[in-house]
Amino acid sequence: MQKKFLVTGGAGFIGSHLTDALLARGDQVVVLDNLSTGRLGNLDSVSHNPDFRFVQGSVLDELAVDELVHQCDVVVHLAAAVGVRLIVENPLRSFTTNIRGSEIVIEAAFRHRRQFLVTSTSEIYGKNPAVPLNEDADQVIGPPSIARWAYSTAKAVDEILAFAYHRERGLPTTVVRLFNTTGPRQSPGYGMVIPRFVRQAVAGEPLTVYGDGRQTRCFCHVADVVDGLVRLLDDPRANGEVFNLGAQEEISILDLAARIIAKSGSSSEPELISYKEAFPTEGFEDMLRRVPDATKMRNLTGWTPTKTLDDILDETIAEARLELEAAAVLPE
Repeated sequence: MQKKFLVTGGAGFIGSHLTDALLARGDQVVVLDNLSTGRLGNLDSVSHNPDFRFVQGSVLDELAVDELVHQCDVVVHLAAAVGVRLIVENPLRSFTTNIRGSEIVIEAAFRHRRQFLVTSTSEIYGKNPAVPLNEDADQVIGPPSIARWAYSTAKAVDEILAFAYHRERGLPTTVVRLFNTTGPRQSPGYGMVIPRFVRQAVAGEPLTVYGDGRQTRCFCHVADVVDGLVRLLDDPRANGEVFNLGAQEEISILDLAARIIAKSGSSSEPELISYKEAFPTEGFEDMLRRVPDATKMRNLTGWTPTKTLDDILDETIAEARLELEAAAVLPE
């Protein structure tokens, strides 16, 4: 049966891919996005689909959110300030959007009794070293004066709201913690490491590695993440639960830079930059490892990533080369 989905932040990287997937299977989608980090170009392929509607606006606009939630069956709340650089450089905007925006959207979902899914983040776990991290792992964060931990706290408040509305008021809610999603359409801005490294390599520029490069991450292709989100949206057993969603192929950032240089055939070299130089804002902190335990997700839905890190890099390098070629033929 066809459903109508409201996707906040649907012009963004993950939101646009989710919109594609929902429309492709015959659902209707309304996207609400203020285009602060999303791009209309991400929705070009669906812009003429009669089941698609785009609304430019903010999740902070209570009247607009209420009207759109009323018109839809399911609310997928992706709108958020994301990316380390954006969070560190604009902490007040990030904090307000991530807390007040979520509060407005979930209140509207409750008023109209709509199914609600909110994407959270692996930043929830902070500096917890007990990898792989499962959903019950402790939140280990630094002082609130550091912007990164303010972001982690804001997303924790989002989760608390979702759990409270489910337990106290019976709202069908699901929380999904995303771990380093990447792939086509991801902007190199806002501190996203793979598109940034790839574009530097393709352009023959140094790959700027923050810190000593020994910190490790796991990268999951956006198509796999969207597959996981759709599975959770379709499974009523996900209501009231929280799920990690991410791959487990761990790599250090320095090794990632080296692999991208090799794959792209670039003459570039990694360039180590201190955190203080990269993020002049006082008190930046990083974490050494970030590896998800996705057992809960796999046991409920059968989900497992299908694309490897090499697949991700091959796609991103091809995309960056096309961008470079297109820029070269543009008229001055």
